[in-house]
Amino acid sequence: MSNRQRLFMNLFDGWFQLRRRFPKSLLDDMTTAIARGERDHRGEVCFAIESRLAPSAVLAGLSAEHRARQVFAQLQVWDTEHNSGVLFYVLMAEHRVVIIADRGVAVAVTQAEWDVVRDHMLLSFARGNWRKGSLEGIAEAHALLVKHFPGNDKDAPDELPDRPILL
Repeated sequence: MSNRQRLFMNLFDGWFQLRRRFPKSLLDDMTTAIARGERDHRGEVCFAIESRLAPSAVLAGLSAEHRARQVFAQLQVWDTEHNSGVLFYVLMAEHRVVIIADRGVAVAVTQAEWDVVRDHMLLSFARGNWRKGSLEGIAEAHALLVKHFPGNDKDAPDELPDRPILL
């Protein structure tokens, strides 16, 4: 996709529908789903939603993947005791989902497995089903983490916010 296309998308393509696509009730349900799922594994799931990129960032060539890495660092997803953070980054204007796993998880869960989760989410989002895509993506992430990163010390603190972050 060209920078010109990306610029157009970030200026005009649905970013203003953030609250409609992710209403408080969905954010509440996502928070609950993240918190419940984390009881069964050592991973920490963080969900960040950004409506659009600034035109200057697009013109400078900032990709959704690079922006996701910035958000990963900004939210300190990398700073968990077991290096077990997983970031879901949604860039609404460009219809992009990026999932980044910290090094402790990445040794057990392949990027191809995360890409399957991402693709399922994108399919639901393309059909206008933001609730289904978000909640099923979270559930699929928990299933992967239980399979590859099982167990949870019940005394372990919740290191990352369970509530989705709107950027």
